[in-house]
Amino acid sequence: MQSSPACGRGKKRAEHAETDQEIGVSRGGRNTKIHAIVDALGNPIHLVLTAGNRNDCSVAVDVLSGVTLSGSVVLADKAYGTQAIRDHITSQESTFCIPPKSNVADPWECDFNRYKERHVMEYFFNKLKQFRGIATRYDKLARHFLSFAYLASAMILLK
Repeated sequence: MQSSPACGRGKKRAEHAETDQEIGVSRGGRNTKIHAIVDALGNPIHLVLTAGNRNDCSVAVDVLSGVTLSGSVVLADKAYGTQAIRDHITSQESTFCIPPKSNVADPWECDFNRYKERHVMEYFFNKLKQFRGIATRYDKLARHFLSFAYLASAMILLK
């Protein structure tokens, strides 16, 4: 017997109902990453969601393409130290302060006094995760979760 959509057992017809929700499965379980760009004061500029099992460096160029970088210094952790990311930053007439990983064959210089200013990013994420819906991702749909992340970011800005 075939089930019909009218009886509620049929295939969901909602667009992207159960796909592309940026939920990845890793050793820690199902999770989602929020990639954020903040200014020097810790104010959010750009937010992007990815599945938790995707590498940070695989989406960094896409995330950085969402903002104008010219004349700025990009501070990021070691995960963002790939050649493609560094080339993208320098092609935008900007500089980077990213420490090299310990296994890099040709390490580059990093100003660790400037790198200490990256704490504003961690401070932003600590404030963002004070919102329970962000910390636990209650929302099933990625667009709802990202919308709440934007709302939480706006509330952080208003404080």
